[in-house]
This record gives sequence, structure tokens and C-alpha cells, in this order.
Amino acid sequence: MSWKRWLFGRRELTLALACVAVAVFFQFLSPYFLTTDNLITILRNSVELLLVSLGITFVLATAGIDIAVGGALGICAIFVGWSVQGGWPLVVVVLIGPLVGTGLGLVSAFLIVQGKIPPIIATLGLFGVYRAAIFLLLGGSWISGLPDTLGPAVNTTIAGIPLTAIYILFFYFIGWVVIRWVPLGIAIRATGGNERAARLSGVSIGRTKFFVYGFTGLLVGCAAFLYVARYRNVETSTGGLIALDAIVASVLGGTSVLGGKANLLGAMFGVLLVRLLQNGFVLIGVPSLWEQVITGVLLIGVLILDALAERSHAQGRPRNRGNAPPWLATP
Repeated sequence: MSWKRWLFGRRELTLALACVAVAVFFQFLSPYFLTTDNLITILRNSVELLLVSLGITFVLATAGIDIAVGGALGICAIFVGWSVQGGWPLVVVVLIGPLVGTGLGLVSAFLIVQGKIPPIIATLGLFGVYRAAIFLLLGGSWISGLPDTLGPAVNTTIAGIPLTAIYILFFYFIGWVVIRWVPLGIAIRATGGNERAARLSGVSIGRTKFFVYGFTGLLVGCAAFLYVARYRNVETSTGGLIALDAIVASVLGGTSVLGGKANLLGAMFGVLLVRLLQNGFVLIGVPSLWEQVITGVLLIGVLILDALAERSHAQGRPRNRGNAPPWLATP
């Protein structure tokens, strides 16, 4: 194996080098980029995206997609904000976001599995419903000025390690165990690799998808909790375009949009690269509109490269035709 194939065949290493290159590039353009305060800001701004990207990685591994995560995050954040505002017991405040998020994720799964609606149509429709619900629940205003009840959940450090980093490592460890060592992980990859063959092999496609979308909802709810804990307010734009960023990060990390493959470590590096780019654009004065343009172009570029790589590796072996096109296929 040549060194080029070894290097570019390891997506995590490629992304790590890309992160270093991006950091050096922006440091030449702005002396503030590689300062300690700015790097801490980048890591803090990556927390919610890291959680959502983990869920999206699971969804993509089943050859699905979830566009609704941004709207779901906004709704979960509203419930967390209301619970803090109302002085509810701390255990309720901690659990309400993940519970609401899990419920919303199961709604997506129900439409996809029981309603036989293609994932992209179901979740895109739900995204519109959730965005409208956010405006109705907030009445067009914000939840702001919340007490710092949840501050310790994001500001505490243990042995010098931020508590938020421990959350991230915990969930990614659970995800890694599921994908690599639990039969459910085999079912997830089999569902995405070839759903028809997986069903004939005895895999419960419906249960697998209910788990994946429910787990993604749980992570979205946890992200909403951390969002409220950090910012102490909830805006009508909460959640925004996090779905696009999460998909970009997961695909950058090596998770295939065709399903059957998940790379959790790659997703982490993908999130870091996305946040480095977005932060660098802010520092050099690039309008926010162009940030999304560049993010979209980055996604398209990676998809093209992955398609070319898949085509070159597919010679001499059968292609997966069971799920083509994966996002438009009914379960």
C-alpha cells in the first residue's frame, strides 16, 4: 500500500492534518486565531454540534437522514428554559430535554417505519412543523435572563477536565461500543449496507430505526440542555442550521451517505474542522451568509470525492442496490 493511499484512506488522520492546516492559515490572517481564549471558544461552541453529529452519524449509517434535528433542538431548549424559569426540581430540569428529544426522535421513526415515508421527506416536513411550533411556543419573543441554575453543569472541571468534555467522551464511548461490540451495531450497519438482505437475515429493521432516531433525539435533548446552561436564553432561531453542520461533519468524518459505515472519531474531527472554519471566517470578517455557502460547497465536494472513491473500489464486487437512492427509499 502506498503512503498516499494509507494517508488518505485514514479519514481521521486526514482531517487532523486539515485542522492543523486551517489553523495555520487563519493564524496568518488573524493573530487572534490561535490564542488560548479563542481556542477555548471554538471548543465550547462545538459541544452541541458534537452531540448532534454523533446522532446523525448513526442515522446516516442506516442510510437515513434527519433534517429535523435543528427544530427538535429548539423545542427541547424551550422546555428546558421553561423548567428553569419555573423553578422546577433539578432532576426534572436535567431530564426534560432528553425526554422531549427522544419523543421527537421517535416521531420521526414512526413516520419513516410505520408511515412508510422516505426519511428526507418525513424529517424535512417535521423540521417545518418544529420551526413553526417554536414561534408559537415562544410567542415570537425570547426566553431570556434565566438564572444560572445550570451553570455548574457546563463550568465545572474535574481534575482539570471540563465537565462538558466528559459528557462528550461518555456519549461517544457509548456510541463506539454500540457500533463495534453490540449486535445492534451490526444491525445498524447491515440496515444501511443492504436493507433487503438485512431483513432476510432476520434483522428487525423497524426496531433498529426506532433506536437510531430515538437515540439521536436523546442526544439532541442533551445538546439543548447544554445550550440553555451555557447561554441562559432561548431564541426563536435556536437550532438553526445545525442539521447541515452535523451532516457535513459526519460525512467529512468518513460516514457514508449510502449507509453501512460509521466513523465516530472522524465525526469528532469533522466537527472540529467545521467550527475552525466558521470561527476563522468570523475573525477575518467574512459575512455569515458565505459561511453557509462554504459549508455547503464543502459537503458537495466531499460527497463527490467519496462517490469517486466508491466507484474505484467497487470494481470486481457487487454494489449495494437495495437502498438506492438511500434517503428516498421507503423502509
